Amino acid sequence: MNAPPYEPPVPPGSVALVGAGPGDPELLTLKALRCIQAADVLLHDHLVGPRVLALIPETVERIDVGKRHARHTLPQDEISRLLCHHARAGRRVVRLKGGDPLMFGRGGEEMAALYAAGIPFIVVPGITAALGASAAFRLPLTHREYAPRCVFLSGRRRDAAPDADSEEEEDWAFLARPGQTLVFYMGITRLEHIRDALIAHGMSAKTPAALIYKATLPEERLWPCALEDLPERARAENITPPALVIIGQSAAIRHRETGDRARHCHSPERNDEAIQTPNPQREAPVIFSDS
Repeated sequence: MNAPPYEPPVPPGSVALVGAGPGDPELLTLKALRCIQAADVLLHDHLVGPRVLALIPETVERIDVGKRHARHTLPQDEISRLLCHHARAGRRVVRLKGGDPLMFGRGGEEMAALYAAGIPFIVVPGITAALGASAAFRLPLTHREYAPRCVFLSGRRRDAAPDADSEEEEDWAFLARPGQTLVFYMGITRLEHIRDALIAHGMSAKTPAALIYKATLPEERLWPCALEDLPERARAENITPPALVIIGQSAAIRHRETGDRARHCHSPERNDEAIQTPNPQREAPVIFSDS
């Protein structure tokens, strides 16, 4: 018996908030691809990978709404207005966002605007940047022995200056506890504050950390360091957004190349060069602790 044909994922007069994933087009969901191909108009962020954008049919009207770090082509209210405008005109509207639309992607604000306007919408999840980075560098964000918890945080706050004190906004005492992995999105401009707050609340300055740039894309890189060295490492490598900051024992994983000894990122003999994507033929990663 043949399966029934798929219904159009985005009916006329509706909106799909779609996660584009971390950049590699092969990490798109099938539903995300179907929405992209069915769209009449598509509004996308700067963080959507160029190879994902290449999948948009030429017949689709494309609107770049920006969302670069501290430089937005359009304010959020105008983006929401455009979504409503095109849907009311009977068009199939896709809002394409890097990663997952509801993970620090302002999808909640856009859902609220669509709901208030009475416009039907769907949400298509995507692989968020932290999970893309975890897979790309074989870096488990949780582990039952040393990291049973994982916390995703935004390094920035709405309308807050990059150097603004967020002491009252984060439970730093909780975040400084052992046995968890911290993943900061958009935290590159606040590394000194993040480091100082965690150390002040009891986290070891030697806690493993990693800076990850454009995971799953050809130019992806990972720079390991200690928590105390995060700001200096970012400046030395000229790391700019989009980048993730991972803090915890998960960041201590180094990938053993065939015929080479694995090194902990805090070993005196460490290799300070950035780590690129592991070759599938390499051996499994080796996990070290500070003990």
